[in-house]
Amino acid sequence: MVETQGLGTCFLRGSNGCYMVVFQYGSIVLFNVPEHEVDGYLKIVKKHASGLLPEMRKDEYEVREKPALSTWMQGGLDYIMLQYLNIDGIRTIGSVLGQSIALDYYGRQVDGMVAEFTDINREMEATGKFKMQRKKLFQLVGKANSNLADVILKLGLFERSDIAWKDAKYAQIWEYLRDEFELTQRFASLDFKLKFVEHNIRFLQEILQNRKSDFLEWLIIALIGAEILLSLYDIIQRSAMKL
Repeated sequence: MVETQGLGTCFLRGSNGCYMVVFQYGSIVLFNVPEHEVDGYLKIVKKHASGLLPEMRKDEYEVREKPALSTWMQGGLDYIMLQYLNIDGIRTIGSVLGQSIALDYYGRQVDGMVAEFTDINREMEATGKFKMQRKKLFQLVGKANSNLADVILKLGLFERSDIAWKDAKYAQIWEYLRDEFELTQRFASLDFKLKFVEHNIRFLQEILQNRKSDFLEWLIIALIGAEILLSLYDIIQRSAMKL
């Protein structure tokens, strides 16, 4: 099943073939597909997808074929040039572009959590009160943990593709594109923001725990007070009966 997160489009100069690469974590990469045909390809994916997101992100990148190129590959501004492009090349390029688009999605998710905690901190600064319910905080905890797990496990961000392991030429493409799309730096930024979220979660959990402890202390005091009142009432009643 696929949760559609984003669309990557590659334009191939020197090739007439159209290709589509679909990743289980939700990215779709199209190679050499004309703009007016994109929706048709997406409809094919949607038939077998689940959890479609209301918003789809899009990125474009150019791949050029040049048989006369003196080296196997050559990078440029927003493009990569290869002597030839085959299925292994498409899979390698598609994997990096798909990860880049998905990382952008998770980055926006984490940015939303950071903004939410920023608003909470500002409200606490202004009012001196914390009004978030325990359920809402637990939902944020789950969201932060699931985002980090998805980035590491689903995207396989630090796992080199099988093709790149087997052939140095495709490893060169893989490493170049990872640098081009700054995947390592973007993950580091995402990880830093998640640590900020984690710090705020621990702080707010302590507040909720202290609030619960205070409530239990007051409840115990109230029960002791009620027991004392009942004891006094019983003593007064017995004294009245003796009189």
